[in-house]
Amino acid sequence: MKEKNKSLAKSTRWYRKAHRFVAIPLLIFIIIMSITGLLLTWKDELGFKPATTSINSNGRHLISLSEIEMKAINYMDSLELSNDINRIDYRPRKGIAKVRFDHHFTELQIDCYTGEIISQKTRTADIIEMIHDGSIIDFLFNSSGTPTKLFYSTLIALGLLFISLSGFWLWLKPKQIKKNKTLIK
Repeated sequence: MKEKNKSLAKSTRWYRKAHRFVAIPLLIFIIIMSITGLLLTWKDELGFKPATTSINSNGRHLISLSEIEMKAINYMDSLELSNDINRIDYRPRKGIAKVRFDHHFTELQIDCYTGEIISQKTRTADIIEMIHDGSIIDFLFNSSGTPTKLFYSTLIALGLLFISLSGFWLWLKPKQIKKNKTLIK
């Protein structure tokens, strides 16, 4: 029994060192992910995402998607911002189209009946999401693909898995040593 306790104590010390070695460097990333995750959970309540406007049709006809695209491109050109459209979220029931861009966080809301720009806002939630998943580095350095995001997310996931398992081990092993000591007496 004494040898068994020595072996358990030795492995526990190794896990404690490994746990500390992995946990301390990961701490900053865990804090970033926790804070940004919390902000993303509350993004609607905190106003980090532009609210969708609704427009009444009043019997009018919807303009074409290509007209909406041209309005968005012309508006971005007038602001001297990139006009590369990432997506158009077309909501005909609400009479609105949300246009998002590739190289900045601007969102335009365009009236689907007149083509008028209803609002121009920054999508703060997208910035927070990119910080959360690490893709902000890929965005800032204009990387092709998402190598930083993949590395960051994999590193965090494996690190959290390791410190969870080693933390459980560090909780369990002293209990086993204590149990073994009471059996010896």
